[in-house]
Amino acid sequence: MKNYNLSFGVINIIKENLAEVIVNDGVEMDEIMVDEYHDFILSNLAEPTLLLINKKNSYSYTFPAQKAIISLKKVKAAAVIVSSVGGMMSTETLMNLNENNCWKINLFQKRDEALLWLNSLEF
Repeated sequence: MKNYNLSFGVINIIKENLAEVIVNDGVEMDEIMVDEYHDFILSNLAEPTLLLINKKNSYSYTFPAQKAIISLKKVKAAAVIVSSVGGMMSTETLMNLNENNCWKINLFQKRDEALLWLNSLEF
C-alpha cells in the first residue's frame, strides 16, 4: 500500500482503483483542498474509482467544499467509516447536499465491512 501526504491528510492507495482517505484532525476542508484531492484521484487512481473514507478524525468543510467534494464523476462508490454520531451526521449532510450525484455511498462502523462492500460492487 502506498501512502501519500497531502495538505489536508493522507491518501493510502490500496489497489489501482481503491484508496483510503484520512483527513487530519481539526482540518477545515476548503475548495483548494478539494481541488488537490480531486487532482490526486484523477492522476493516481484507475476507473471505476472506489473510496474508503475513514472519518477517524474530527474535521469540517466550508459550504463550497461540501458542494464540490462529491462531484467527481470518476468516483463510483464510497464507503464511509464513522465512529461517532457527529461523523455520521456530517456524512449524512454531505449525502443530502449532493443527492443528485451518481455515487453509491454507504456508512459503516468497521473498516473490514466497508472494504468488503466496496470489493463486492460491480460496474
